[in-house]
Amino acid sequence: MEDERGSLLHKEEQAAPDGTTELRNFRSYLRWVYVDHSNVIKACVSWSVFFTLAVVVPIFSHFLLDCPTTCDQDHSRPYHIPVQISLSVLATLSFISISSWDRKYGLSKFLFLDKLSDESLKIQRGYSEQMQRTMKLILRWGLPCFIAECAYKIWWYVSGSSQIPYYGDIYTSSIILCSLELSSWLYRTSVFFLVCLLFRLICYLQILRLDEFARVFQQETEVGTILLEHLRMRRNLRIISHRFRGFILSSLLLVTASQLIFLLMVTKPHADVDIIKAGELALVSITLVSGLFLLLRGATKITHKAQSITGLASKWHICATINSFDNIEGETPTTAHAISAQAIAANISWGSSDDDVGDEEDELDNTKLLPIYTQTISFHKRQALVTYLENNRAGITVFGFMLDRTWLHSIFGIQLALCLWLLNKTVGV
Repeated sequence: MEDERGSLLHKEEQAAPDGTTELRNFRSYLRWVYVDHSNVIKACVSWSVFFTLAVVVPIFSHFLLDCPTTCDQDHSRPYHIPVQISLSVLATLSFISISSWDRKYGLSKFLFLDKLSDESLKIQRGYSEQMQRTMKLILRWGLPCFIAECAYKIWWYVSGSSQIPYYGDIYTSSIILCSLELSSWLYRTSVFFLVCLLFRLICYLQILRLDEFARVFQQETEVGTILLEHLRMRRNLRIISHRFRGFILSSLLLVTASQLIFLLMVTKPHADVDIIKAGELALVSITLVSGLFLLLRGATKITHKAQSITGLASKWHICATINSFDNIEGETPTTAHAISAQAIAANISWGSSDDDVGDEEDELDNTKLLPIYTQTISFHKRQALVTYLENNRAGITVFGFMLDRTWLHSIFGIQLALCLWLLNKTVGV
């Protein structure tokens, strides 16, 4: 079975030459976080590392370092259990998801690299650059949280060395236990961010394809060709939605449940809450909400891009209709009529690079059109295409629900309210 499907790390890809280095770096990160599932032995090692860092270490750290009688108030950890459970549950979901994808797809097929050679050189280079940016995003999102976690753990072990239980030599025991806890925290958050950024990377390829697709309205293209290309993109978006819908929905429910549990704990009567005791609670809340934000933003961005095609096609249709001229009784249109049609097209304001267009996601809707090319396409064909696009909107869906900006605003408002409320109770913002 492994020979037929390959592994996320070892599947042969048909990527462009420009993406070889980025793909190698991305594969190295996968190997570090995900270890390797290319054969049975490496798969056992991978699951062993996951079980050790995501399950064993958090359980042992709670019981081995529990000091209700010897530790003072500053070194007690009343919120240690919900923090560890939240991280472990999200890491388990992420690891099981990526393991399931590994059994079905290789890196080439999963990241749509197997057909990337059929795309234009601009798409290949853009996707290669985005792979490199993904590695930077991992550091940008994960490194600050890890530094904060390191500072807290080092302070906790150093300042409470005389109170915290130790085994054997006090310094050796503290160093080993602290290193294991930090490794466990880094591993669990890295696995979660990995799946979120994989989703973002895959969505970016479809955005590049949508940008390329928008240029067909500037050329003399058959409606059938436009329709087939749109059907291909809708199929890709359905594939992405099917692969990630379980993970997106589960992450949303788990993060929301964690936020609610955190709030119930810090708002209950006589709750002992301050930055020292609940700082780790606020940190894990920021981490989980950040990962969820990456997921939802990637989904809504590509959905908005896909739905902008409808507005672009409508603009293309009306521009062609306004500037069309009928060849009445077989007469050939005069040069004056042609010049008049071009003048009308030139006088229509489609937006320029100097205009304040706002969000970059609206670039498709501001594409400059050349309606003179649409004279060879009949009105009925154009109208049929626009009607099709209006009734077949593409985008990322979760069990039939389209993840557009309306859903993003609602979900983000709820998550932000919970997170800010938690920060107000823990940090005093």
